Amino acid sequence: MDISTQIFWLVILSMVVGSIAWTVTQEEIFKEWREYCQDRRDNCQSLPQRKFFYVFTCEYCFSHWTTILILLLTGFQLLLEDWRGYVLAFFAIPWVANQMMSIYRRLRVGIKHENLKAKVVEEKLE
Repeated sequence: MDISTQIFWLVILSMVVGSIAWTVTQEEIFKEWREYCQDRRDNCQSLPQRKFFYVFTCEYCFSHWTTILILLLTGFQLLLEDWRGYVLAFFAIPWVANQMMSIYRRLRVGIKHENLKAKVVEEKLE
């Protein structure tokens, strides 16, 4: 696979990983599951149990586990055509995905801020 195709795949797979990780760890559809995991994370006696439940509350951690699944499904290798290509892809995909999630988070905060400012101005005009 040439480098431009690999970069294309890297970006697309990172978008998939970021979308899944963000949805599971941030969006309302998984709110009850996330709250359960937060409770178990905070109240479990066992360290492995606490770490297991923590994964579902942290988009950074969850993105790595999602990357493993994506790599198993696609067989994507980055730069090298052996096990080292999988290792490189394992670290590159979540890095790009987390950059995208950071940009998305900043956009959402900016939109919320603008909406609140607009609401204040609207209330002043009334």
